[in-house]
Amino acid sequence: MTVWTKRMTHFHSTFAGPAPVIGEGAGAILDASWRRCGDYALDPSRPGLTDLLTGVELRRSCEEAGPLLRFADPELDRLHGIVGGLEYAVLLADPNGVVLTRRTAMATERGCRRWHLWPGAIWSEQNEGTNGIGTCLAEGRAVTVHMNQHWRVGLRYLACTAVPVHDALGRLAGALDASCIRPDSEGRESALIRMAITDAARRIESRCFMDLYRGHTIVTMGEGEGSSAPMLALDDDRRVVGATHAARLRLGLQPGDALSLCLTDSAQSAGTPGFRNAEKAVIQAALATARGNVTAAAHGLGISRSTLHRKIRALALADADS
Repeated sequence: MTVWTKRMTHFHSTFAGPAPVIGEGAGAILDASWRRCGDYALDPSRPGLTDLLTGVELRRSCEEAGPLLRFADPELDRLHGIVGGLEYAVLLADPNGVVLTRRTAMATERGCRRWHLWPGAIWSEQNEGTNGIGTCLAEGRAVTVHMNQHWRVGLRYLACTAVPVHDALGRLAGALDASCIRPDSEGRESALIRMAITDAARRIESRCFMDLYRGHTIVTMGEGEGSSAPMLALDDDRRVVGATHAARLRLGLQPGDALSLCLTDSAQSAGTPGFRNAEKAVIQAALATARGNVTAAAHGLGISRSTLHRKIRALALADADS
């Protein structure tokens, strides 16, 4: 343990109870976040929260979110129907940590506004230290920050779980969060909360993706993990023209990378770096979804059965030669 970590652990144990577990499992995420807070030179004892955005500033942020809010609305309602009974508020934030919209029960509205679980709040890590939304955005993955695990002592009464939300092009579009102002001190509901939020984030991304690529053939690459659904969009020539964040990870592509994968017999893309591995990943996913049925997998990919057989044989031969 470094001198800095010892000092911060002592500070939180003195003024706010136990510090978060350091270096074990999820604690490693919190440890990294706490270290960033040190780099930001954030005072953990600073009172108050960053002011809410003005109405004009919030409208501008909502406009920049594009269609995300429209597709998120029904999922936010559904998610709050699941977690609202546990007195959790549901928040959707943009990539800057600005809360765009919320779902709260009437009985907790006053408390949620007081704690800035409200549109216009800025929950970036640089502003408020370790917290669900800010740390999720900084890490690009799901995170739970429970009570004293927050960097700021003043937030020690909150519990929040957030997962990243990606747009139809695989880019980080924001964070979906569930926060509670009167949480169970043991955090026993955290696993349930995270499962519900993850499912909602996948639904939001899927809605965005299928809208952008409506009229295209949509292929699902199995179940996937996390808050992104592995989906591809194919045009009439069987070229992959769209891929979600999870699908891009499987294909070794980054958000914004060109998609040059073609599932027809054309060899035009065969020279593309990583093409064989990408094509193999798509075909394996289609076969897994079809439970090994080549005819069904070919139908799902929009290619003929004979074309799929040729590709399977070619990939097997390529593996043998590699």
